[in-house]
Amino acid sequence: MSWWQFSLDCPASDLESVEDLMQELGAVSISIRDAVDDQPIYEPPPGSQPVWSSSVLTATFDAYCDPDALQQRIADGLPADLAASLHRGSLQEQDWEQAYRQHFQPLECAPGLWIVPSWLEPPEPQATVIRLDPGLAFGTGSHPTTALCLAWLAARDLTGLEVIDYGCGSGILAIAAALRGAGRVTAVDIDAQAITACEANLERNGITTDRVLVGQVETTPLAAADLLIANILAGPLVALAPCFAELLRPGGEILLSGILHSQLDAIISAYTPCFELEPATRREDWVCISGRKIERPENA
Repeated sequence: MSWWQFSLDCPASDLESVEDLMQELGAVSISIRDAVDDQPIYEPPPGSQPVWSSSVLTATFDAYCDPDALQQRIADGLPADLAASLHRGSLQEQDWEQAYRQHFQPLECAPGLWIVPSWLEPPEPQATVIRLDPGLAFGTGSHPTTALCLAWLAARDLTGLEVIDYGCGSGILAIAAALRGAGRVTAVDIDAQAITACEANLERNGITTDRVLVGQVETTPLAAADLLIANILAGPLVALAPCFAELLRPGGEILLSGILHSQLDAIISAYTPCFELEPATRREDWVCISGRKIERPENA
């Protein structure tokens, strides 16, 4: 079985009305991508729905429709400038699960640390292996911010440490910390979907809730920790600097990422009062920075 697809260039101002038109005409799916591939949208804040200034919208219809009649109905419902970019194609049926799986292979994040999908065997069984299937929650190891954090964790002895993963997403960093020997990890997020994904990934890796506690930021008690990881966004990182300092024991370490290189100065300014910071590491436009909480006399 094949499917009919109709695509057109669409400015942000017309996107909603074009989606409505396609749905009214029976589209079984609608996808949107950047028309010029020069406007990256990074992890958006919860509740926001950013779009590109110019998108390519593609609507898929089942094979039993009359494509000529449908194309005419779509064109009739569009402004003339949008109708001029409308074009038709077909999509052949295939084994979507198999096609999906072919895109994902084991990923070596650092020497001796691998992320391996559940359907594949690890290249180095003796290495630290994180079983993680691609999903909707942020954090599969391929993004530079996650990779930078994993490389840092892989180079540390975490044996017995109390760890907080603040903004845990898929749980990948909490899992890495647990597998690297952390005594107790508390993983929190504001997104319920992330909590669900994190719990599923912990189970997939054989990690029990007595090793990693998962919960919502607002309702999960956070005890003093030896290491706090936060791979979120620069704005929240700046705002949370005093809170993170309170959550760490004197001499405790912090690991921050989700930071564009252009945002690094703001992060350094926010954390320097309480932390001795190490030089940042960088991949592409992203950076990761770590530091140790300054130990001050109690009467200081």
